[in-house]
Amino acid sequence: MSQSKEEFRSKCLKSLQKSFKTPSYAKQKLLNLKLQKLIKKLGAKTILFYYPLAREGDIKTTLNQLRKKSDIYLPFMEKDSFKMVLFRLPLERKKFGIFEPKGSTKLLKKIDLAIVPIVGVDSTGRRIGYGKGMYDRFFDRLQYAPKKIFIQYKFCYSKEIITDFYDITADYLLTPTRLYSVVRKKNDKRITFKRNNCIS
Repeated sequence: MSQSKEEFRSKCLKSLQKSFKTPSYAKQKLLNLKLQKLIKKLGAKTILFYYPLAREGDIKTTLNQLRKKSDIYLPFMEKDSFKMVLFRLPLERKKFGIFEPKGSTKLLKKIDLAIVPIVGVDSTGRRIGYGKGMYDRFFDRLQYAPKKIFIQYKFCYSKEIITDFYDITADYLLTPTRLYSVVRKKNDKRITFKRNNCIS
């Protein structure tokens, strides 16, 4: 029986909510260690992070560790999407409970890498987010294509194609226990999540 994107999102969010009732600090630590190793392997120095909400993978350890030696940006909501703003403290809690730095007029560099929270993915490798569409619009308007890492605290996957053409894809998908490389086949909508053991 087919399901809609909204139904799948709701299912994934319920599963996440159960997971976070008994938070695993060991899993969060493992997620950060794997993320740090992957960033180092990719050689990324200019990175768009997210500041985690309650049901997202907590990557604050990595964020704080890298801010002294890399150019780190966070989303700053603007109209129907966001712009990138240099990460600096203090952060302010804004719409949807998202923490943001203050706006900045500093000239932005091109980012090497974007780290994006997700709720789930389908068999095309496209992102199911929280339903606001901000990331989709942001990357659609970006004039270049940085590498992307999807972060998912608990793997939630649909074998059906339930996403839209404008939903973004990534190069890697990272959970606390696994790293997947996203392998795209020529002339095929579907992708393969290939287990990647390069940072275990």
